[in-house]
Amino acid sequence: MRVAALIVAAGTGSRAQTSDLPKQYQLIGDTPMLRHSIDVFARHPATVAIQVVINPVHSQAYEAATVHCHPILLPPVFGGTERQASVFAGLDALASHQITHVLIHDAARPFVSSEIIQRVLDDLASHHGSIAAMPLADTVKRAGAGNSVLATIERIGLWRAQTPQGFQFAAILAAHHKAKAAGRKDFTDDAAIAEWSGMEVGLVMGAESNRKITTIEDFRVAQHSAPVWPDIRTGSGFDVHRFTSGDHVMLCGVRVPHDHGLEGHSDADAPLHALTDALLGCIGAGDIGQHFPPSDARWRGAASEIFLAEAARLIRKRCGRIGNVDVTIVCEHPRIGPYREAMCARIAEVLGIAVERASVKATTTERLGFTGRGEGLAAMATATVLLPAAATTAVDG
Repeated sequence: MRVAALIVAAGTGSRAQTSDLPKQYQLIGDTPMLRHSIDVFARHPATVAIQVVINPVHSQAYEAATVHCHPILLPPVFGGTERQASVFAGLDALASHQITHVLIHDAARPFVSSEIIQRVLDDLASHHGSIAAMPLADTVKRAGAGNSVLATIERIGLWRAQTPQGFQFAAILAAHHKAKAAGRKDFTDDAAIAEWSGMEVGLVMGAESNRKITTIEDFRVAQHSAPVWPDIRTGSGFDVHRFTSGDHVMLCGVRVPHDHGLEGHSDADAPLHALTDALLGCIGAGDIGQHFPPSDARWRGAASEIFLAEAARLIRKRCGRIGNVDVTIVCEHPRIGPYREAMCARIAEVLGIAVERASVKATTTERLGFTGRGEGLAAMATATVLLPAAATTAVDG
C-alpha cells in the first residue's frame, strides 16, 4: 500500500478570518493550521507523499507555513474556485507517483489523529472508499418559511461526514474524471462523487476533536485544543580542534581570518560539530561520528553545515522543533566579537529557526591549558528540542 495524503487548502476561509491570512495559515497554538495536518500525516508510517492544493495568491503564506517541512511533502499545486476542482488538481498531480491509495483531507480539520487515519486505511481493505464520520447525536429539524419547523427528521442512521476520506487511488481519480466529463460540479465531498460513480464507501468512527474550523468561535475553541509540546529535550556537545598552518578558521559557518587554520577531517568547524552533537543528543541519535565517520572520504574537507543540517532534518522527521541553541567558543585568538552576529545568522539559517533562538558566545581560559597556550580551540553547545510525542493524546477521539 502506497498512501498519499491530499490536503485541500485552496479556500479563503473568510468566516474564520481573524487576520489578513486565510484560516489555514493562521496560528493555532504556535503552529499554522495547515502545518498541524501535515505533521500528523507525515508521522503516519503508511504515508509516502503529501500533496497540498493551494490558492496561487497564497503561495508566500504557504512557503512560510511549510518551511523546513517533511521530505515527503511534494511541491504544492494550484486549486480551483470549488473544492471539487481543487481535489481533481491534486489527484492529477499525484498520478505520476505510483500511489495506490489516497487520503483526502481538509486543511480546516487540524486535529485529525493517527488513529482516525489508520481506521480509514483499515476499512479500505473491504471498500473502494472509506470516510471518517460521527453518528448524529442532535435532533434534526426541517425548517420552512420564516424558520418555522416543518418536520423532525429521524436521526437513526445519519452521520456527519469528516475527513480524511480514503479511496483506492485509481478508482477515485476515475470518478473525478467521470464527474468532470458529465459537467457535475455540485458535489460537496469526495464520498459523494464516489457514491455517484458506483463505488462502495464505508464509514469509520471519527472524533469530536476532528472538528472543522469554520468560524471565529471555532478558532477560539481550537486554541484551547491545540496540541501541547510537553516533551522537552536538552542536549549538549563538546569539540576540540588543534591549530595548524593556514590563514583562516571556520567557526559557526563563518570564515574568520587568522594566522592559523584548524586541523580536522572536514572543515574543522568545532562549534558546529559541538552543536550537531547537542542536537543529535536531544533525540537520542548518537553523535556526529556515527553519521559522518572521519574514515569516510566523502567528508574530507566538507562544510560542517552539512552535518548540522542533517541533525535538523532528523529532528523534523520526528516532527520536533528546535527551541534554541547556545554555543560557547573557548579560545585566546581569534577574536569572536566582530563575527558573532554573522555566526548567529548562519546557524539560524541552516537550522530554519529565528535568529534570536541562536546564541554564540566566546570566552578564554585566562591563558591556562591548551587553549590558553594557543594550541587550539574548544567549543561547547547546548540545544533544546520540543517533541510532540505526547501531544496527540490531548486531541485524539
